[in-house]
Amino acid sequence: QVQLVESGGGLVQAGGSLRLSCAASGTIFRIDAMGWYRQAPGKQRELVATIISGGSTNYADSVKGRFIISRDNAKNTVYLQMNSLKPEDTAVYYCNAVGIGGTLRRVDVWGQGTQVTVSS
Repeated sequence: QVQLVESGGGLVQAGGSLRLSCAASGTIFRIDAMGWYRQAPGKQRELVATIISGGSTNYADSVKGRFIISRDNAKNTVYLQMNSLKPEDTAVYYCNAVGIGGTLRRVDVWGQGTQVTVSS
């Protein structure tokens, strides 16, 4: 079973920065993509950023130019560097991984989420 462990959330002032980490553990045959999603109170979960094998990335328009997604393949870890944070970035951030598990079955797994709160 693949598990994702997230860390790095917290409380920060507007304009500040945070770095989220998400480490995948368990037996993984292949990871096709990892990404970050977020859900604010009363709103739908939305895509923040994704990164696929080979390093290609995409971002939500609302975070483009402020957030950077990256990964360390050796550690099976994805990061989200969040700069110039705004109060509207406040949400629970969830890590996601898609790929093939050790049993050669498709994996689509989510982390528990980490709270990011940006004060004005």
